[in-house]
Amino acid sequence: MVVIIFLAGSVLYWIKGDGGKEASQDCLPASETVKALSPLAKGTIAALTFSSKPKPATPVTFEGPDGKALSISDFKGKSLVLNLWATWCIPCREEMPALDQLQAKMGNDEFEVVTVNIDTVRLERRKAFLDEIGVSALAFYTDASADIFQRLKRAGKILGLPTTYLIDKNGCELGLMAGPANWSSEESLALISQLKSIKPINIR
Repeated sequence: MVVIIFLAGSVLYWIKGDGGKEASQDCLPASETVKALSPLAKGTIAALTFSSKPKPATPVTFEGPDGKALSISDFKGKSLVLNLWATWCIPCREEMPALDQLQAKMGNDEFEVVTVNIDTVRLERRKAFLDEIGVSALAFYTDASADIFQRLKRAGKILGLPTTYLIDKNGCELGLMAGPANWSSEESLALISQLKSIKPINIR
């Protein structure tokens, strides 16, 4: 299958913060986080773009390793790299080992790489592929309905795969990567280290 790519206009629309609901009080501190992280988006992650007006993550659901429904709010208190992928998406397959290495090196109670598979047919391929490339650190998150993709598409935040979001500990969307990246690079590790160091803020 041909992988759909992001349209530049949609990415700029998201970066400017013109789409979706206005930032909540919980996401006001995220603007300072963006200022701290932006200079670190270079080298292998130079294509990572940040929102000037961080907003709460779009409400989406997917299944955890135990088959139970999860949402972004279930991860509150953790910074996330949220990645959508499919076995038919060649760039997705190529970046998966780096995402696995990022989780192995940086994953803990304050940070997780959440990779959500959106295959809707031949579901036996999913785990077979992960086993084939030696993925061992990533938890197995799935959405066989691909509803997560459709919700983000309707919100104007995604047109293709792979797509990766940075989400802070308050559940606010900070940055977006349209396309694959080397998430285990020195640049990525430096950025994630900075992200992890920022404490969640409850201003209510």
